[in-house]
Amino acid sequence: MTLLSKIERFLGRFAVPNLSYLLVAGQVAVYVAILIGRLEPGRLVLVPRLVMAGQWWRVFAFLLMPPPSSILFIAFAWWMFCLMGSALETFWGTLRFNLFVALGSAFTVGLSFLAPDRSVSNAFLAGSVFLAFSHLNPDFELALFFILPVKIKWLALGTWLVYGYEFITGGWPGRLQIVAAVGNFLIFFGRDIASTAKYRRRQMLKAARRDDEPGRGEPRHRCRICGKTELSNPELDFRYCSKCAGDECYCSDHIRNHEHIVTGP
Repeated sequence: MTLLSKIERFLGRFAVPNLSYLLVAGQVAVYVAILIGRLEPGRLVLVPRLVMAGQWWRVFAFLLMPPPSSILFIAFAWWMFCLMGSALETFWGTLRFNLFVALGSAFTVGLSFLAPDRSVSNAFLAGSVFLAFSHLNPDFELALFFILPVKIKWLALGTWLVYGYEFITGGWPGRLQIVAAVGNFLIFFGRDIASTAKYRRRQMLKAARRDDEPGRGEPRHRCRICGKTELSNPELDFRYCSKCAGDECYCSDHIRNHEHIVTGP
């Protein structure tokens, strides 16, 4: 029994179903509260220095901050998060999806204290949910700009490239959040990715050994008349004529219809 299975066995009854919908509902409530002036956005942002000063609620409240964008993009982001989150919960089960989000949140909060004066958003956590969904459903299609269909695996590749670029060129606070974003992904998928890489490496080695075999790719039989081989025409039979001098090969079309080769006077 794996570690996740053991945790699921003992803590499964405490799992929160439909977690993605609950998080989006909380963000909708916060968005409305900010819109009508009942809440200041800065009160929910995760800033480790303020958490150490006693504002402990920021450790949890940052999950409820809506994306800082137009309402059209925010609505699309909410829809995507619900879609991907519910799909992951269906695939893994409620507890495992809860653990995925909890681990991503814990990594985000924990690593943020290494740069205590920088504010931290939940964008990278949402990104880890996106990467997990795209890993399990690489051929899922999205209508880019509501027009152009594109497979989600290409969007995921773009996300990885952006993360890589920001990790190389950005500062340490951004790098830490990228590590937090991919940490829970690697815990859940690292073993599968490693196994796939080993399998592909073995297949490549086998193919290389086959290519190195003497005579690999060269036909063993070639008709002396028409030049057909067992590679070009596998449906034909190839035989050697006993009446011809030497080892002369002919296809089934010419084994009985050729001029025999003789030597001597």
